[in-house]
Amino acid sequence: MAALIDVILPVFLVIGFGYVAVWKGYFSDSSVEGLMKFTQGFAIPCLLFRAISALDLQQNFDLALLTSFYAGAFAGFVTGLLGARYIFGRDWEDSVVIGFCCLFSNSLLLGLPITERAYGVTALEANYAIIAIHSPFCYMVGITAMEIARNRGGSVAALPGKVLNAMFHNALIIGITLGFVVNLGGIPLPSVLTDALDLMIRAALPAALFGLGGVLYRYRPEGDMRTILFVVAVSLVLHPLIAWGLVRANDLSDAALRSATVTAAMAPGINAYVFANMYGKAKRVAASAVLMGTALSILTVWVWLAVLP
Repeated sequence: MAALIDVILPVFLVIGFGYVAVWKGYFSDSSVEGLMKFTQGFAIPCLLFRAISALDLQQNFDLALLTSFYAGAFAGFVTGLLGARYIFGRDWEDSVVIGFCCLFSNSLLLGLPITERAYGVTALEANYAIIAIHSPFCYMVGITAMEIARNRGGSVAALPGKVLNAMFHNALIIGITLGFVVNLGGIPLPSVLTDALDLMIRAALPAALFGLGGVLYRYRPEGDMRTILFVVAVSLVLHPLIAWGLVRANDLSDAALRSATVTAAMAPGINAYVFANMYGKAKRVAASAVLMGTALSILTVWVWLAVLP
């Protein structure tokens, strides 16, 4: 019960404040759009840039850790894709979007603050290692699958260019890439720049959580309930179960086990809806899965925190 009150509820209360503010008309849709544009286009890319640029890559980029997490993520994508196609009879493009919903856990807006509150700031290094390739990996898988589905019988030669073009128009990936450039190049950053970045970073997660609440109010569940519950089950149960089992099998540290499992246990991120909206497919499923998954993760994350050492 202490984990629920001290770790999980403060994060979800901030989301709830945003939800209620939009519901009651104290915060407009245009304000939510502006806030999310600020956080996802500027503040969070700054956070990722700063974290990756200062990360000890040799110590934290553990291949076994990343394999454990992303094997679970990819298994979720395949399960969602095939389940949507063969259980729920969706077309291939809808199925790719539903698979992407099962793939893209909310590693940033939920994973970081919950891990920090549960285990402290020093526990976030493994989270940052996972997050560093999270958007590139997920978008590469999702965009590649979607372009294959849309391009059946078309030219394969144009596929890599389409995938790279879509990926590098994403501010999160640009922030991560620049962080790697600074880190690997050993480029010193002037203190005036790092101080400015730190000011942006302090605003990133609280503002993003508040904005997420406003976004979730707009996308209340409507229809497709069986498909939505399927996505939520894959995201909240299958992915963390696989990640937890593989980290244990690889005999990794408790810190790695916590970061991988907690991050995997997060609900589908708002990027699931962004991806659905980008292609105009399965938008209702994506939006409702984000909302229901986020609400239900209050309980499922509590269970995972109780299981973890």
